Amino acid sequence: MTDFDFPAIDPVAFSLGPLHVRWYALAYIAGFLIGWRWALRLTRLYPGQPDRAAIDDLLSWVMLGVILGGRLGYVLFYKPVHFLHNPHEILMIWQGGMSFHGGALGVILAMAAFAHFKKIPFLRIADIVTACVPVGLFFGRIANFINGELFGRVTDAPWGMRFPGGGDLARHPSQFYEAALEGLVLFFILNIMIRRAEIRMREGFIAGSFLLFYGLFRALVEIVREPDAHLGYLWGVVSMGQMLSLPMMIAGIGVMIYARSRSTA
Repeated sequence: MTDFDFPAIDPVAFSLGPLHVRWYALAYIAGFLIGWRWALRLTRLYPGQPDRAAIDDLLSWVMLGVILGGRLGYVLFYKPVHFLHNPHEILMIWQGGMSFHGGALGVILAMAAFAHFKKIPFLRIADIVTACVPVGLFFGRIANFINGELFGRVTDAPWGMRFPGGGDLARHPSQFYEAALEGLVLFFILNIMIRRAEIRMREGFIAGSFLLFYGLFRALVEIVREPDAHLGYLWGVVSMGQMLSLPMMIAGIGVMIYARSRSTA
């Protein structure tokens, strides 16, 4: 059996005097910037709104939704008791602790508010944004690997890796599994779909597909991912990530059914 030791990667990418810039922060920046540029390209597929100016304005709304929703989701879903006794740590996002499911809720609310104020169809905005989200997910999971966090369960697979904090036994590098499925595979699925006019005209179908496939991929990887130490498994072998992914998949199917029942010229 062959396995690997975790490479010694400094989580700090570079320092500017007292300012330490972490790979985790750079992953968020790269996700936002590349996702924004890709969204601008996708506007060419849609006549009228949203135009490039609208996407420029939307970026700040989405960033706010991701950061506030992701942090509050982590506080409420994963460590409510800890933050109840240490409320001053809620704003310390540089120490890590972001929930994708909370971030997704934050982005949905941000898009809904933006669509309302700008008089743009919400589902059209949602289709464009969700086709770009896998970019950020890919970089985020790579940053999780660099931080040596969110590793998998013990394995005898030849690609197993010994992580700091994971003991002496080799574990699944589940961050790479998620980067591949939630990032690369999901990106190609959604962006192939959005280029098909018969799918694109059914506004909301792309967004529903994102919810369905992300929830499915996340639930699959959770099978080999080590659950959070302070939570463990909730029921038998069901993790918090799987429990939160189930309503996402149900909602995704519902949105896809709704989208198929209507079309937009």
